[in-house]
Amino acid sequence: MSLICVSESSFFPTQLSPVNDPGLFSCTGQNIKRESGRKVQTGNITAAKTIADVIRTCLGPRAMLKMLLDPMGGIVMTNDGNAILREIQVQHPAAKSMIEISRTQDEEVGDGTTSVIILAGEMLAVAEQFLEQQMHPTVVISAYRQALEDMLSMLKDISSPVDVNNREMMLKIINSAINTKALSRWSDLACNIALDAVRTVELEAGGRREIDIKKYAKVEKVPGGFIEDSCVLKGVMVNKDVTHSRMRRMIKNPRIVLLDCSLEYKKGESQTDIEITREEDFARILQMEEEYIQQICEDIIRLKPDLIFTEKGVSDLAQHYLVKANITAIRRVRKTDNSRIARACGARIASRTDELREEDVGTGAGLFEVKKIGDEYFTFITECKDPKACTILLRGASKEILAEVERNLQDAMQVCRNVLLEPHLLPGGGAVEMAVSHRLTERSRGLTGVEQWPYRAVAQALEVIPRTLIQNCGASTIRVLTSLRAKHTQEGCASWGVNGETGALADMTELGICEPLAVKAQTYKTAVETAILLLRIDDIVSGHKKKKDGDEQMGGPGAE
Repeated sequence: MSLICVSESSFFPTQLSPVNDPGLFSCTGQNIKRESGRKVQTGNITAAKTIADVIRTCLGPRAMLKMLLDPMGGIVMTNDGNAILREIQVQHPAAKSMIEISRTQDEEVGDGTTSVIILAGEMLAVAEQFLEQQMHPTVVISAYRQALEDMLSMLKDISSPVDVNNREMMLKIINSAINTKALSRWSDLACNIALDAVRTVELEAGGRREIDIKKYAKVEKVPGGFIEDSCVLKGVMVNKDVTHSRMRRMIKNPRIVLLDCSLEYKKGESQTDIEITREEDFARILQMEEEYIQQICEDIIRLKPDLIFTEKGVSDLAQHYLVKANITAIRRVRKTDNSRIARACGARIASRTDELREEDVGTGAGLFEVKKIGDEYFTFITECKDPKACTILLRGASKEILAEVERNLQDAMQVCRNVLLEPHLLPGGGAVEMAVSHRLTERSRGLTGVEQWPYRAVAQALEVIPRTLIQNCGASTIRVLTSLRAKHTQEGCASWGVNGETGALADMTELGICEPLAVKAQTYKTAVETAILLLRIDDIVSGHKKKKDGDEQMGGPGAE
């Protein structure tokens, strides 16, 4: 188990009293700490390197898992860079921005969260020697910027187009992403699940391709059973049961109506008082309530649906009318689930019952059934004709395993989405890094002036990915890396990298290990830009408020 605690106080040793420099600060009741110049840059680099070291062992197929205890006492076991850093509490502002980039990478492309941290840490580590030699940070930054532009153009040169309709090729790409995760034992099953789910939610409208995994590909985790029982449903599953025991629990080719209004008598928004002088008036009020519910139910029954889903409640009286008309009702469905059902069976969500039309009824579903899994009832709407939403049903022994499987599946689906949106591939296993590193070194020889050294250092920093892969599978780092460097000096060997299982050199195209261009480009951009950002900082000022009871001081935000 790896733990990290980067203490803020260790990076802010000097104190500046407001009295000494009245023009700069005027904070009453605050104890101000300030640090500037070389010390800040060294501190930032150290913080970034510390974060990178925490998850260095999480790269590649031989990756180790980290076990973390969250503040609530729950356990997280994972080798996903973003999931680990999310749980870690750090004080230092530079370390916080490192954690932020792993989250950005996860939201943007879903994969490469570990690589981006390791690469950013290494970019800063190689810059340290130039700062010690009194080279100005702006010189280093301009060299890094130039190197980033060249790196991105080189990636485009090395990349090869891919046919997204070739299922076998797509499965290979997803397999490369899953191989480094805990799911690798069930990689065939996981790859098929990810590809089917993404293909289902893919939507082309007006020449624009939309793949919204978060909204329309819901992962439902049901503890129990085996991981092999997991599947993608051709439809939607909701954790609900029917509202009345006499309602049908299985309907073939159901006509589905979706509502987001309640089938109850409307209550006043705030507290409502009614004064009644005659007894008949009270009976009349009750009768009005009944008539209102009857009218709502008649509006629905007019369309002859078999199945109703509503986001709000269904009163007992409404259930009575619906059971008489042989209609099954399910209440308090989440809004997100309702929109998924709408996409799956072609229904439209109605806000008022009196506005229901025939075209609002969904007829795309082939089967509705309620099943009991474990202790809970689940509603299945499956065998849809052309579903544009789906549910992934995950089974597994415990909650921790299911949480890790879900994280890995999300990564796999994101990779699949990236390839569909930008169908270009690069070889994996550190081959790209070595190829780009070799080309950058070649190009640096044509540069003049001081900038060529930081430029060459970027090429050197890229080697951290293959080096870490070799370290993680226990091979001889120096021997393998030297022979890999030699291999890349030959013509046509750009796809040679490290076999993460054995630590030997291999041609990645033959092994079928490849990565999407979008993921690699985003990794390089994020890593280099973070290094540039942290090198720019030369002053950290932090105000610590004095607590009245003389308790420990709280750390304020670090300012640039």
